[in-house]
Amino acid sequence: MNSIATGPVAEKIAQRLTQALTPTSLAVINDSAQHRGHMGDDGSGESHFTVEVVSPIFEGKNRVARQRLVNQALADLLVDEIHALAIRARAPGENAGV
Repeated sequence: MNSIATGPVAEKIAQRLTQALTPTSLAVINDSAQHRGHMGDDGSGESHFTVEVVSPIFEGKNRVARQRLVNQALADLLVDEIHALAIRARAPGENAGV
């Protein structure tokens, strides 16, 4: 499993998703620098993220169900620490375009 999380919020995201989804691949990408000065930028440098996660748990689930699983794992962080989250969720063997 790969993870490129850095910083305390990114690490929390990685830990929560690893625990909830047992991913075979996980990348937590901090997009906050692209949003500096925009609404939702709290100045922490950790407010906007993209997660790319591959998990067998997603097998047979549609995009919305997969996103719900990610959101459930991060629910309290989405209230207090994460302003924006882009989710790319796949089952093993699916191509990145799914």
